[in-house]
Amino acid sequence: MALPDTIRVKLSSEAAGYISVTPVVIQEMPVRDLVEHMLGLTGKDEARVRDLLLRGTLVSGASRFRWTGLEADTESIRALFSSFPDPDPARPFSPIRCVRAVLRGPRQPIVVPREIALRRGILDGILGRPSFWDVLMEIAAAGNPRYSHYSYSDRADIYQLVLDAPSARRVRERARLVRYSVLEAQIRSAPGESADLYVTRE
Repeated sequence: MALPDTIRVKLSSEAAGYISVTPVVIQEMPVRDLVEHMLGLTGKDEARVRDLLLRGTLVSGASRFRWTGLEADTESIRALFSSFPDPDPARPFSPIRCVRAVLRGPRQPIVVPREIALRRGILDGILGRPSFWDVLMEIAAAGNPRYSHYSYSDRADIYQLVLDAPSARRVRERARLVRYSVLEAQIRSAPGESADLYVTRE
């Protein structure tokens, strides 16, 4: 059967590690939005998306979605897929459109959002000093990040940057530019080996 434009969904919160009683919200949700949550787990896999639609339940992040199962035809799923971006390894890395970096090493990944890493102290602004984000993007642009994949859950292309020893050392040294002490300390102490760079499309 053809997919409807909207579907009645019961939305609740999933609390990891313990039982939590949370209110259930019932709403009319565009089918496209629901499928977008699925793509974050399945990619453009017709069989898996069809199975999830029929099953009527999905856990995405901290949310659980439940609905009356739908039996969707292949044409409807393909038409819906066509409205979403495809991975594009030919896309060049764009520092301007990069919104998040995840520094990786043998320890826990460190998430560095652009809006936080761009912030500078008053004196830094007056003296025209770069922000930590400016430094990180300069390193990234010079390092020729490799295209990895498109993330539907993040709505972004992800590039992988290998940090050589001088670049990793520069990242740690420039952590002093970060305005948040916890994040600064994490970056300073991390033996960063690589970074995942999240780049949105227009």
